[in-house]
Amino acid sequence: MIEEIQEKIKLGEYEYSRHAVDQSILREISNEEIIAVIQSGEIIEDYPQDKYGPSCLIAGSTPKGRWVHVQVSYPGRPKVKVITVYQPNPEEWINFKKRKK
Repeated sequence: MIEEIQEKIKLGEYEYSRHAVDQSILREISNEEIIAVIQSGEIIEDYPQDKYGPSCLIAGSTPKGRWVHVQVSYPGRPKVKVITVYQPNPEEWINFKKRKK
C-alpha cells in the first residue's frame, strides 16, 4: 500500500485536511518535509476501521533528520488525504516507530 500512496503523492494526487494544515503550521512542519516523509517512510500503524475512513500512519525522517509521523487515507480515494502530522514524542515511541506500552 505504501507504494500506491507514494505514487499518488508523486503525481500530485493528494490534499490536506484542515486539521493537517493547522497542525503543520503549529508544529512548523513544512510541505516539503511531509512529502519527504511519505516518499521515504514506512507504514507503522494501520487504521482500517477509522471512523472517517481507512487510514494509516507513516513514519519517516525529513532531509534535516527530524522524525515526523503523517497519517494519510488509504490510496483508494481519488486523492490521498493527509489527515494529521506531528513529531512523535520519544517518551511514547520506541525508535519513533513502535508505541511504548
